[in-house]
Amino acid sequence: MNPHILVVEDEPALQFLIATHLRRQGYAVTTTGDVQAAQQALQSALPSLILLDWMLPGVSGFEFLRRLRMDERTRAVPVIMLTARAEERDKVAGLDAGADDYLAKPFSPRELVARIAAVLRRSERSREAEVLEAGGLRLDRASHRVTAGERPVHLGPSEFRMLEYLMANAERVHSRARLLDALWGHDAAIDERTVDVHIRRLRAALEPSGHDRLIQTVRGSGYRFSTEVAA
Repeated sequence: MNPHILVVEDEPALQFLIATHLRRQGYAVTTTGDVQAAQQALQSALPSLILLDWMLPGVSGFEFLRRLRMDERTRAVPVIMLTARAEERDKVAGLDAGADDYLAKPFSPRELVARIAAVLRRSERSREAEVLEAGGLRLDRASHRVTAGERPVHLGPSEFRMLEYLMANAERVHSRARLLDALWGHDAAIDERTVDVHIRRLRAALEPSGHDRLIQTVRGSGYRFSTEVAA
């Protein structure tokens, strides 16, 4: 079955352009112009990916993204934000809210198709193992829950994906550039220091259980998840 893309875009001309190019690439496409219509579409079936405009009539795409990530049924659906907001702080806000990628208008159809393919590949890889466990830390990809022993660990969407990637690739050293590419794509156009912010947040969430020590800094190289902690 071909991947199904839900397009939430209120500009009819752009909505038509996106749908036309995606269908030419073999995607099944559903188009909606506002959050209410998008919610109705989600009730019948979950798409493979959502293209979500930031500025929508009524409820904004940004607020809708937050709702998607709070709902257990939709929190794992990949989302690419489409927006005229091109400043870095807006991109960081969108990624922090749980967007998998961020594409500023105007964009070329070829770039959009490439971004969708990349996000779908990352999403497919992330489903290969339902549960990751190491050093007493457990990450359940299906439910988006993290526990340390029996205690829940509350993470934001970006911190969850950061931990997921590090645990899935344990003992390897990952540069900031590699982490940006793996989590948001190499064209995310945000500063590599953003990775440090998410690492700090992740460590703070893991600190009460002592699992923050598993996130190791490798000076001059990047970060590593390892259960082998030096004394």
